[in-house]
Amino acid sequence: MDITGRKLFVKALQEEGVDTIFGYPGGTVTDLFDELYKQDEIEIVLPRHEQGLLHEAEGYAKSTGKVGVCLVTSGPGATNIMTGLADAHYDNIPLVCFTGQVPLSLIGNDAFQEVDIVGMTRSITKYGVTVRDRKDLGKIIKMAFHIASTGKPGPVLIDLPKDIQTASGPAEYPDSVQIRGYKPNESVHIGQLKKAYKLLKSAKKPLILAGGGVNIAKANELLKEFADKMNVPVVTTIMGKGAIATTHPLYIGNTGMHGKYASNKAVSECDVLFSIGTRFNDRITGDLNEFAPKAKIVHIDVDTASISRNVVVDVPIVSDAKLALEKLLEWAEPKDTAAWQERIKAWDEKNPLEMRRDRGMTPQMIMEHINHTFDEAVFVTDVGQNQMWATQYLDIDEKRQMITSGGLGTMGFGFPAAIGAKIGNRNTEVVCVTGDGGFQMNIQEMATAIVQGTPVIICLLNNQYLGMVRQMQQLFYGKRYSAVCLRKRRSCPANCKGPNEACPPYTPDFVALAESYGAHGIRVEREEDIQAALDKARTYKDAPTVIEFLISSDEIVLPMVKGGNPMSEMILK
Repeated sequence: MDITGRKLFVKALQEEGVDTIFGYPGGTVTDLFDELYKQDEIEIVLPRHEQGLLHEAEGYAKSTGKVGVCLVTSGPGATNIMTGLADAHYDNIPLVCFTGQVPLSLIGNDAFQEVDIVGMTRSITKYGVTVRDRKDLGKIIKMAFHIASTGKPGPVLIDLPKDIQTASGPAEYPDSVQIRGYKPNESVHIGQLKKAYKLLKSAKKPLILAGGGVNIAKANELLKEFADKMNVPVVTTIMGKGAIATTHPLYIGNTGMHGKYASNKAVSECDVLFSIGTRFNDRITGDLNEFAPKAKIVHIDVDTASISRNVVVDVPIVSDAKLALEKLLEWAEPKDTAAWQERIKAWDEKNPLEMRRDRGMTPQMIMEHINHTFDEAVFVTDVGQNQMWATQYLDIDEKRQMITSGGLGTMGFGFPAAIGAKIGNRNTEVVCVTGDGGFQMNIQEMATAIVQGTPVIICLLNNQYLGMVRQMQQLFYGKRYSAVCLRKRRSCPANCKGPNEACPPYTPDFVALAESYGAHGIRVEREEDIQAALDKARTYKDAPTVIEFLISSDEIVLPMVKGGNPMSEMILK
């Protein structure tokens, strides 16, 4: 018996095991919301803005390993999700996003709230399609979930015209689907892998570089076993942090623009760089001509297009990280790397990752208290200095996960992604580290957090500036602080050089704003009050808590490598 497209839509989600959908209604999707209203297997999360919706779905997907599902209306509803789609695309987060569309007969006629969302998002989705025949709907939805979650994960967009939703057609939802031209790699070239292993085995100064692909493949334990067996030091990208526990003796730290001194030196001096699951973007490589200049480079990645795109490598291997590491473990034998490890240790002792402790409360102190307080948690960061300090100083292991926006670097990501992570992990504590700039970009999602009963703890580092840009202006633009002061008003002098007694008050009052939503607010100005604030926040189980940490505007993220420079040229002081 035939059923309507709207009924098949709900049936498909149920058969895919979807328990949560992040949706914002509108004219072209009212039929779908009406059908969702009639069932109780799938919970609808109503955000306060579609960009927040996408980030919530990202946090949900990243923290649970499930596909995040989104539903928005046509026109502005669809265009508002584009930033989130781009973010998910660059960070390989599996999403299936449904957008409403005007009826087929109106497409191309500049109808009310009509946009070509498939065309607009072609470069930031793994697959996008407008459904033009009701009989294809089941197959297309099945394809979407398969494509989003296999190979290199990513977002998929399905554009649903209003008349497709109400038209009758086949009730069947396929169990599987064959997609011509789409064959995710499910094997590893043993010859290439053996060649890579021999390089690593013969190296005097070997180094493993683990990227986000290790976390995506859930190959963390395998990487730890491989590094242990081979006795090879490990560095990570920011997205790869947690690929091996940050407290592991073989772990050096992050590498890249704000990487640890010892990590960047190790990359510059190693003779074999064994990289797994990284794109080698410019934040990691700096000047390509000077990247790992003494090393033979092995590159294992599930995406063929990523290999040798930025860095020309010596041994390319197309493989899922988990599959490759499983095979490598069969061959792994201990190496004597004691002298190499001593050299790395000397670099670390020469320039340790450490902020001054004689000038009041610092971000490092805050992160250390967070480490001390949460044995098991999901840490979600926003973007900017707060993100860099979190990725430098937070301890990540099998019980503590980190979610951040890497490839796109999306301010406003942190808070809604933390809400999504909490929705997907109701019994796990979720801590959001954010800045005063990024927090305000999606602060309206506080209402979503309240109505969803998600007691996220927001650690808000307030330095009164758009800190990362201010840092660049301080170091490279003669302290000309253009459009970065968040206290600045029209009455302020045009060429202000920094905070002084004449500065106007900060807007908003974050504590009062949190309380106006029904959340809790705490302000911390001294190191001795950090622990008490965190302990207090953990007692609130009914609503989020904003802990506003007032930190110095002068704090900067170090080390730092100026964009385009070699990673060996680090600013340390």
